[in-house]
Amino acid sequence: MTLDAVVRVRRNGFTLDVALTAAAGETVAVLGPNGAGKTTLLRALAGLDEMEGRVVLDGEVLEDTSQGVHVPAERRRAGLVFQDHVLFPHLSVVENVAFGLRAQKRPHPAAVAQRWLVEAGLGDRAGALPRALSGGQAQRVALIRALATEPRLLLLDEPLSALDVSVRAEVRRELTRQLDSFRGVRLLVTHDPVEAMALADRLVVLEGGLVVQSGTPDDVTARPRSRFVADLAGVNLLRGRAHGDQVLLAGDASVAAVSAGEGDVFAVIHPRAVALYRSRPDGTPRNVWHGEVDSVDLHGDRVRVRVKGPVPLVAEVTRGATLELGLTAGATVWMAVKATEVSVYPA
Repeated sequence: MTLDAVVRVRRNGFTLDVALTAAAGETVAVLGPNGAGKTTLLRALAGLDEMEGRVVLDGEVLEDTSQGVHVPAERRRAGLVFQDHVLFPHLSVVENVAFGLRAQKRPHPAAVAQRWLVEAGLGDRAGALPRALSGGQAQRVALIRALATEPRLLLLDEPLSALDVSVRAEVRRELTRQLDSFRGVRLLVTHDPVEAMALADRLVVLEGGLVVQSGTPDDVTARPRSRFVADLAGVNLLRGRAHGDQVLLAGDASVAAVSAGEGDVFAVIHPRAVALYRSRPDGTPRNVWHGEVDSVDLHGDRVRVRVKGPVPLVAEVTRGATLELGLTAGATVWMAVKATEVSVYPA
């Protein structure tokens, strides 16, 4: 079973233009910043929003605007789970889960719904109203309601973003278990890199309505092609023009790298490869830049220091180094990076 889609949506000066494929047995995460068009894509695939293009699921054409084909949302066998779960407040938990089963005229909908709840460890909440549930329980019920109808396509829109941090990990584990047992095509929309890395087999990075990168989580983070992905991977990303062993950046700055090549390239520097000094370092390191500390942020037992200047970088140092060097906002520093620590690839 596969999903093949070309989706174009034009609305209020924004254009979404995405080609997407997904196969059963893999979880595809559509990742991107707010306003990238992620939810718009999901709603179009579900048949809830008007679009241009073509959507084919398991060989069935659900949408083909050139041929005038449009299968309504209720006939697409697509399960959609929103970030705020949207349970019917006047129905009990078991009746919420049974709702879609009744719409499909399935036999014994309440008994089937009860079985799903028991298997998810929520059998004791079957008679409760949604307002009596915790946020995590409500989101799990919303997921069960979608899965109980046995959809061919499962669409998850920021399923964990509305949850407290204290319960997010627990619900993520439950979501992972449910996704692993789901036989259809599963598509997850998120802006949270932790969520994407934990749940997805493949990432599709969407920015400004366009796909800027796709691949396995390891592939995408190893070679980021945008600032958003670089931040996701926790690395510094520079773009310039390579010639020999130099990458020329905007503003006459440059980065020395081993075998940089020729043409338009990206250069990646891991924050741990950036050494900081209060005075210009001795010796002849090939990459030395002057800058000013912009911010200092604690990350576990390490400290991330953002430095602005001709070559803006984030350095990662120990807490001891932060105190020893007096690294506070506004402090002037020198940065040094070995040429062998710079990874370069075509843009």
